Amino acid sequence: MPNNVSVAELKAKAKELRLHIVQTTFNATSGHVGGSMSSADMLIALYFKYLNVDPANPDWDERDRFIMSKGHCALAYVPCLAMKGYLDLNEVMKNFNKTESAYGMHPDSKKIRGCDASTGSLGHGMPMAVGMALGLRLKNINSKVVCMTGDGECQEGSNWEAAMCASHYKLKNLIWIIDRNHFEIDGNTEDVMSIEPLDKKLDAFGFKVLKCNGNKMEEVDKTLAEAWATEGPVAIISDTVKGFGIKQFEGKATSHYCSFGAEESELNKFLDEVKTREF
Repeated sequence: MPNNVSVAELKAKAKELRLHIVQTTFNATSGHVGGSMSSADMLIALYFKYLNVDPANPDWDERDRFIMSKGHCALAYVPCLAMKGYLDLNEVMKNFNKTESAYGMHPDSKKIRGCDASTGSLGHGMPMAVGMALGLRLKNINSKVVCMTGDGECQEGSNWEAAMCASHYKLKNLIWIIDRNHFEIDGNTEDVMSIEPLDKKLDAFGFKVLKCNGNKMEEVDKTLAEAWATEGPVAIISDTVKGFGIKQFEGKATSHYCSFGAEESELNKFLDEVKTREF
């Protein structure tokens, strides 16, 4: 069951995560800022209200599973795990993407406490999620399996093979979240390789389709509540803005991977913008 956490509390946590993303990017000299900022609200709602997990017992059999299939956004995912209590936040922010650090640009489940799957090669998260959901069924465990993919990632055929499998086996505990920020590294998804009409495709593959503004916490909360109460497989199209939180990077493919430069004045400018902005 979801925790009793208010939307106001979730908004405050999402702002905190965005501040950590900015600081970590500066410390690491660069990072996948755009997709990390766009997915921050959904990650916070999942980890602080909906996912049934225990940082003190990360391998608990009956926990809910989460796969960050868009692994390049470990810049948001790993600090979120730290905020939840799995990791030391200061260590994550200091050592992210540094040589020999456990916290690489893509998450490694063998090195990161609380990480259910190593990801980064796009299109593999959903197949793993389907396998986990089937495995839980065999064990008679009713835990949820949630997978977040990017929208550019939906151009990978393996997602759709997994979706076909999820529908065929009626995986009622599976939730697929698509961070629909409309941009990938080469530009707008519809210019690179159109994925629309995404809702109709998901419906045709047997998913119950929900939609929300993924950068409006009220809608994120309401949609996740509906997904949790629905026998799946469920797909959530989370319509977001790439780089959301910093105007300079919003809605731009160039924010997919970028640097803030070496000047602390630039860092402070972005931190101040996030701190003072109403979300």
